[in-house]
Amino acid sequence: METRYRHLFLAVGGLLTMLWSGSGLASETIGESLRSEPIIQPEIARREIEDIDIDEEDFEVGLFVGFLSIEDFGTDVVYGARLAYHVTEGIFMEMALGRSEAGETSYETLSGDIQLLPDEDRKYTYYNLSLGYNLLPGEVFISDQFTFNSQFYLIGGIGSTHFAGNDEFTVNIGAGYRLLLTDWVALHLDLRDHMFDSDLLGEEKTTHNLEYHAGLTLFF
Repeated sequence: METRYRHLFLAVGGLLTMLWSGSGLASETIGESLRSEPIIQPEIARREIEDIDIDEEDFEVGLFVGFLSIEDFGTDVVYGARLAYHVTEGIFMEMALGRSEAGETSYETLSGDIQLLPDEDRKYTYYNLSLGYNLLPGEVFISDQFTFNSQFYLIGGIGSTHFAGNDEFTVNIGAGYRLLLTDWVALHLDLRDHMFDSDLLGEEKTTHNLEYHAGLTLFF
């Protein structure tokens, strides 16, 4: 009887050993399978962006064209040139020269034959020396391939305006937006106010002459 129970225990023990070994092999096989084949295989396409940087040169020269609203004399086309020197990344100095032409005042238009200024005195020419400060640097994205550096700036300075046969001391203030198309070409959008004292219409006052222009500049 004891021999029979002994054989039974040995058989059960051998069966449990086989089951235990099989479960260990199965777990190891599953683990290797999970390690060799991840459940999620992400496929992310990386896009390449060409970032335009400002050139390392300090000088900037260019042309501009826009509109100048001469107080009391209407609005006409203005054009000119600018030369800038970048002292630091944030500060630059600029020399600018612009020309326009004054129209008729409302009084001249209503009176018909009366002219306050002869044609040769309607030429409006200014030059100024200004100090600018770059702020709010940013980027403009065009499609998925290109990004352009951009920057707002504040500017102000002094100069002279030749108008109506007189040379007037002029103060200018304004703001602008610079977009770097390449590392050596930039697009500018500017708003300026040219202020000087004038008594041309009989009463001395400070005139505000607003200028809006766009221009291209080159770094060298």
